[in-house]
Amino acid sequence: MREEYDFSQSIQNPYAKKVKKQISLNVDVDTIEYFKELAAKMGLPYQTLINSYLTDCAKRHVEPELKWTS
Repeated sequence: MREEYDFSQSIQNPYAKKVKKQISLNVDVDTIEYFKELAAKMGLPYQTLINSYLTDCAKRHVEPELKWTS
């Protein structure tokens, strides 16, 4: 390895903003089971399915309908 590298001609990664970020999220057990079953039918990891679904919602600007019970 070199002792020093020259990065003066380097360019910024165009995909840097598209990387995934690991987060911690509290999700109901029933919801996780639903996505696990659905993902198994589709043949892909459940976390990939959840990410795909959330990405689709964000792109279409879907707003949830919240119904509060009293």
